[in-house]
Amino acid sequence: MNIFELARLAWFEIRANRLRSVLTVLGVVIGVAAVIALLAVGQGAKDEEEKQMNSLGLNVLFIRAGETKNGTVSKGMGSASTLTVADADAIHKACPSVLTIAPGASIAQQVQFGSHNTKTTIEATVPEFFEIRNIHALAGRFFNATDVDHGQMICVIAPTVASLLFADQNPIGKKILINGEFFEIIGLAAPKGVVATQDMDDRIYVPLKTAYDRLFGLNGATGESVQFIDVQAKSLADILPAQYQITNLLRLRHGIRAPRRDDFYLRTEQELVEASGNVSEAMSVLLACMASISLIVGGIGVMNIMLVSVAERTKEIGIRKAVGARSMDIMWQFVVEAMVLTLTGGIVGVLLGLFGSYAIGHFTRCQTSVTAWSVCASCLVAITTGLFFGIYPARRASQLNPIDALRSE
Repeated sequence: MNIFELARLAWFEIRANRLRSVLTVLGVVIGVAAVIALLAVGQGAKDEEEKQMNSLGLNVLFIRAGETKNGTVSKGMGSASTLTVADADAIHKACPSVLTIAPGASIAQQVQFGSHNTKTTIEATVPEFFEIRNIHALAGRFFNATDVDHGQMICVIAPTVASLLFADQNPIGKKILINGEFFEIIGLAAPKGVVATQDMDDRIYVPLKTAYDRLFGLNGATGESVQFIDVQAKSLADILPAQYQITNLLRLRHGIRAPRRDDFYLRTEQELVEASGNVSEAMSVLLACMASISLIVGGIGVMNIMLVSVAERTKEIGIRKAVGARSMDIMWQFVVEAMVLTLTGGIVGVLLGLFGSYAIGHFTRCQTSVTAWSVCASCLVAITTGLFFGIYPARRASQLNPIDALRSE
C-alpha cells in the first residue's frame, strides 16, 4: 500500500469522526499559532532594537570617561574627569582611521517655559555630534562652529521635551530657562525613539563652550573635561584600526602602563548591537519554549485519540491481518493518520499565527516580524509531533494478534 493510499484512508477516517478530529487537532493549531505569533513578537523586538542601535550612527565608536568610587561603591561610567577636549583634538589629529569626533558632556537639569517645566538631559557638544549620531533637524537648524566658539545662548530640543513644554506650539525662536539662564531654541531634532531603555528624544542640545561658561563650569584639575567622545571611523574597515589607535593614544596621553587599568571605556557600535541582539535572541528562545508547551500538549492529545482509535478498530485490524496485511502496513496506516491530523493542524495553525501576528502589530505597540524559518519550523515540528506521538499507538495496533482482534467484538 503506497503513501497516497494510506493518506486517503487516513483522511476518510478523520472525516468519519469530524468532531473528535477537530478537538484533537485544536491543541496542535493553538501550539503552532502560538509559536509563530510569539516568535514574530520576539523577532520584531530584535529588528526594532537593531534599527534603534543603528540609528546611533554609522561606523561609530563610543569613548566614555572612567568611573569614580565612593568607598567601594562605583558612581558609574563617565563619573570621573579622565577625558578632555584636548584628548578629542589629539584623536582627530593623530589617528588616521578617524573621520570625525564629537566631545561632550551631559547633566540632568530642570528646564522651564512659562508655567511648564520638566527635568531632562542637557547634552553639551559640538556640531559634529549631530552628523555622527545621525540626528536630523525637523525644524529650524543645528548650532554651528561659530555658535560654539562664541558661546551663544542657544539650544536644540528633541520631540519629547517639545511636547512637554510647548504642546502644539512652534518652539522655534522661544526661550527656555535652564539653570537660571535663558536659552533661545533654534532647532527641533527629528525623533530617534528609545534606545537601550533611554528616551533619545528627551534631550536638549547646547553648545559645549556655552555649557562650560553657564552650566557646568571648568574643572580646576583637568580644564575642559568631558564625559564622552563620539568618534566616526572613515569606513567599516577602519573601525578596528581606529579602536587600536585611539586606545594606544589615550594610554600614552594618560600615562597608563600595564598592569594599570584604562581610565576610559571604548565600545564600538557593533558591540552594542551584538549585546542587544543577545538579549533579544534569549527572549525569542524563551517565548518559543513557552509556546512549544502547547505543541507537546497537542501531541499528547493526538496520541490519546489514536489509542482510542486503535481500540475502536481492533476488529478492522484483525480482518486486515487475516486477509494478508503486514504488521508494517498496519503500523504505517496509523502513523500516517496521526501525521495527517497534525499536518492539518499545522496548516490551520500557520494561518492563525499569521493573522495573530498581524493583529498584535496592528492593535498594540509591539513590532512583529514573521520570518519564513519560523513558519517552516512550526510546520516541521507539527509533522514531527504527529510522527513521534503516533508511533506508539501504531506499533500497538501492528502487534495485535489477528485471532484476538477478530474475537474482540
